[in-house]
Amino acid sequence: MFKGLSAFPLTPLSEAGIDFRAFARLVERLADSGVDSMGILGSTGSYAYLEKPERKRVLREALAHAGGVPVIAGIGALRTRDVLELALDAEDAGVAGLLLAPVSYQSLKDHEVQVLFETVCAAVRTPICVYDNPSTTHFRFSDALHGRIAALPNIASIKIPRLADDPAEAAARVASLRASVPGRVTLGISGDATAVRGLLAGCDGWYSGTAGLFPGLALQITQAVGNGDAEGALALSTRLAPLWSLYDRFGGIRVMACAAALLGLCGEDCLPLPLQGLRDGEREDVAAVLGGLGLL
Repeated sequence: MFKGLSAFPLTPLSEAGIDFRAFARLVERLADSGVDSMGILGSTGSYAYLEKPERKRVLREALAHAGGVPVIAGIGALRTRDVLELALDAEDAGVAGLLLAPVSYQSLKDHEVQVLFETVCAAVRTPICVYDNPSTTHFRFSDALHGRIAALPNIASIKIPRLADDPAEAAARVASLRASVPGRVTLGISGDATAVRGLLAGCDGWYSGTAGLFPGLALQITQAVGNGDAEGALALSTRLAPLWSLYDRFGGIRVMACAAALLGLCGEDCLPLPLQGLRDGEREDVAAVLGGLGLL
């Protein structure tokens, strides 16, 4: 579950509510694709914009349509009490893993983040993946903090952010973190544009927003790495450079929302306000890239 390819789908929603029919279609596509797991209510899944009852229902819909594929549920929230409620609810629902980011409004200190993870680990039995995502949480883990948290009994994986484009620098980063955490804790890369660099540098898996909509492409890359075909994996990633460029321009969630709408998998307005979908020329740019990649 915390190795291989984990796909993170959108949660299509608007001010009128969550489009559960569209969400079920996205989950079923992943269930049929061959991914190793799926991450529900991650950043691409708009977890931070949903109320607790909405998140609980989204999770149950995912489990109902996952076809036996392990489901990892995001449980990050501003208050520890809410994290605990979401964690216990997810565990009761039967998830295979939990994904916890240190969400905050006020800046968090290292000891506060450590106590958060200690508290959750003491309350649940389900394996936990540490969500290290400074671009959204604005919290930066040190390797020392990762090491202390990874020593907790429930911690099974760390979802690390985008690596440097330079292969040597990426490999050094992975090696440094690997040396700081127990061997039982897996490392998963989450920056899609540098996923190949992470996998080739020794990451155990890929937590992918791209795979949430295009699992076949992501599987080709992970399988190439697994087969020792580094050159082939790098070539595939290079082919997808126009897609990675769109992420940098517009943000991955907006690109995935636009792509899902272009594919007819959800409505055009499927992001929570104040987030807005791409318009006019931006949408045409996405269509052109997807068409060039044979995805439309």
